[in-house]
Amino acid sequence: MSRIAGGRPIIASKTTFDALVVDSGEETEEEEVAEVSSPESYTQTELKPSKSAIKKAQKLARAEKRQQQKALLKARRGQSPVPEITVDSHGLPQPSDPASDYVEVGQAARASDFSQASSQPFTPPVVEHPIKLSDVSIEPSICPTVPAEKKLQPEGAAPPFPTVPSPLTESVEKPTPPEVDKPSRPMEMKHVKEKRPLEEKRPVEVSQSLPLHEMAPLRDAEKVKKRQSFITRTLWTFIMIGGFIGLLLLGHAYMVLLVMLCQTLVYREVTALFSLKSAKPESYDAEAMRGKDPWSKTLNWYFFAVTNYFLYGESIIYYFKHVVFADAQLLPFATNHRMISFILYTIGFMGFVMSLKKGYLKQQFGLFCWVHMSLLLIVLSSHFIVNNILEGLIWFWVPASLVICNDVFAYVWGITLGRTPLIKLSPKKTVEGFVGAFWSTLIFGVLWGTYFMRFDYMICPVHDLGVSAWSSTQCTPNPIFVWKDWEIWNPVAVFLSTLFGRTIKTIPYAPYQYHLLLLSFFASLVAPFGGFFASGFKRAFNIKDFGHSIPGHGGMTDRMDCQFLMGVFTYVYYSSLIREHHVTVGGVLQTIVSGLTLDQQLELMADLKRYLGTQGIKVP
Repeated sequence: MSRIAGGRPIIASKTTFDALVVDSGEETEEEEVAEVSSPESYTQTELKPSKSAIKKAQKLARAEKRQQQKALLKARRGQSPVPEITVDSHGLPQPSDPASDYVEVGQAARASDFSQASSQPFTPPVVEHPIKLSDVSIEPSICPTVPAEKKLQPEGAAPPFPTVPSPLTESVEKPTPPEVDKPSRPMEMKHVKEKRPLEEKRPVEVSQSLPLHEMAPLRDAEKVKKRQSFITRTLWTFIMIGGFIGLLLLGHAYMVLLVMLCQTLVYREVTALFSLKSAKPESYDAEAMRGKDPWSKTLNWYFFAVTNYFLYGESIIYYFKHVVFADAQLLPFATNHRMISFILYTIGFMGFVMSLKKGYLKQQFGLFCWVHMSLLLIVLSSHFIVNNILEGLIWFWVPASLVICNDVFAYVWGITLGRTPLIKLSPKKTVEGFVGAFWSTLIFGVLWGTYFMRFDYMICPVHDLGVSAWSSTQCTPNPIFVWKDWEIWNPVAVFLSTLFGRTIKTIPYAPYQYHLLLLSFFASLVAPFGGFFASGFKRAFNIKDFGHSIPGHGGMTDRMDCQFLMGVFTYVYYSSLIREHHVTVGGVLQTIVSGLTLDQQLELMADLKRYLGTQGIKVP
């Protein structure tokens, strides 16, 4: 208990006032220096009370406030004195019995003078000596008789209350007026929560915490970026489709060159990923290895060239036998093609072994395996696609169109009806888009393929690489392109005849339409998994796109991921179920050149000349 001027004692605990205080946000430089320089303040500030202690202090503070107000009201009326509040060893207020713990409030409040005090109005105490704000801080709404900005303790006097900070005052965030520049306290930084790493990956939550005037520009910028990306993507889509159609009209040779260009870009993008692996303690940086091993990149492209030589040579020999075996200069190439290919590969293998360096063996062998896997998945698939072109442009054009159609319709149905995620590897793929694209591709495939099967330029196998869409191309079409009539069941025929007002007994169809349904099934159900495979591939290396070859679309691999799988299926399907195996001049000539000696070839020519003479044909 301490007294102030006027002789009126003030009974209160330091903890009580701390529990009820709301800081005004203003401090003097002397108080800040005192807080920083005092080691006790650091120790006290670092004490973090528990939630139960905070709740207990709040509850006791509210009870004490009500008790003080009742005591003051009764003191005014002269009925009872003000109760004394006690604190425990931790500085927390303890409830007391209001009937027994009353003490004097002043000389005018004694028991003998209650009658006199009740007849006189209550006057607030007069503060003569200022007290430091750090000692006691009183909320004006709690104790209206004592102004909050007055000092209740004389300077130099010992503080009458313990200096243990109140848990309530530390847990309450004190608002700072906007016009006051409050200096920051070093100890208050301990209560600032650090930003979690998960919140950095949630831009939506961060943007929601920003003011509206700051969120609006961000949203506008995001809309502009999406609009520009959509325009660029759409523009280059039409450019690619237009270029594709233009090369298709120019002829088979240009389509083969297009496939070679695409496979080269894809091979470059995939092999470049090997240097993007996350380095482990036992692994080595690919760039550092390339600095000491200049043959690594050279060997990559050497194996690529040798593989193309072997595969494309096989296609040329098979489809152009009548040209290759009839030319004396190309004959050694045709008869020894596989041996030449093996020798070239062996040279590359020996060069790889000679380039091995101690300390980089794991990296070099990893690159060797990576290159061969890329050759298997990319170059071999491209070889099958080239064979499809040489068998007839329709076996390349229609399957590629089905994949593009499925991709477009999956996007359209996904953004309109998509709600259910399809696969975790591609979060943007939805079940609704997948199902909608399936039915759309079936309808599109039948109509699209039926239209192009009418042109000989599309269905005829290639015999001359110089032909184009403006050349007169004729051939005996494959039986699947020949129209047939399907007889309708008689009751159904009667119903259709009555419905349309004319006799309908048959429906025209082409066997190729059944094959179109099967190709559409594969393009809708299986080919998209090539894209899922590529998505998992990119996630494994933590990249968004394989490259930047096509603006708005990423790399060439991002566009060809499904086409490779579709091309291989088309070749296997055609060669197994559709291709007709006939004896051709090129096949016979290949057998003669490779299987008969020179004397046997001359004998065959004499016999053939004699046979033609009996048929009335003179051979010069």
